[in-house]
Amino acid sequence: MSEEPRPVRIAIVNDYELVVAGVAALLQPFADRVEVVELDSRTPVASDVDVVLYDSFGQVQGDQIDVDGLLNGTDAKFVVFSWNVQPDLVQRSLDNGAAAYLSKAVSADQLVDVLERVRDGETVTPDETSPDEAGQFGRWPGEELGLSQREAEVLALITQGLSNEEIGQRAYIGINTVKTYIRTLYRKIGVSRRAQAVAFGIEHGFQPDRVRHVDGRTQRED
Repeated sequence: MSEEPRPVRIAIVNDYELVVAGVAALLQPFADRVEVVELDSRTPVASDVDVVLYDSFGQVQGDQIDVDGLLNGTDAKFVVFSWNVQPDLVQRSLDNGAAAYLSKAVSADQLVDVLERVRDGETVTPDETSPDEAGQFGRWPGEELGLSQREAEVLALITQGLSNEEIGQRAYIGINTVKTYIRTLYRKIGVSRRAQAVAFGIEHGFQPDRVRHVDGRTQRED
């Protein structure tokens, strides 16, 4: 009788601790199939894992990430997890070293299925998904304030000091869309100027973290 396949060992990577913890929480019911070994915020992967799941919230896109530096010499497969699923971006990310590219429109059980397929050597790419259909997977800073994930990402990038043009390039959205998100998030958080938005972001968890969780242990870095 053949043995049951072991769980897929994964590391979840994003600059925001809340984001990686949110993805891990949604995968917890599937612990017999996926073992979350490591959660990383702004640190290279340190553990022996099968898959590194890179959540693009507030990050550079998958075509710009230093994949080798992030994998840190491991044999893990690099997977981009994003609401930006334009075919040109997906292809550039694959050319940059990604083994797969996943849309945030997936459910948790669909994500688990894809992670198993990637572990077994399959390349997976998404159907094109509109921003309204994707981007609500997991948790994000400002969720409790009524900010959508897109609005929260824009605020995170403002807090990081990016200009509107840089936000558009980082988030892969047009400049007019950036301005629309800024107007709506300013109204929701009760500010009218960029300096106020930065101060709000600093006070409410929109600055990137630098922390690693491995096997239940937390390692913070300055």
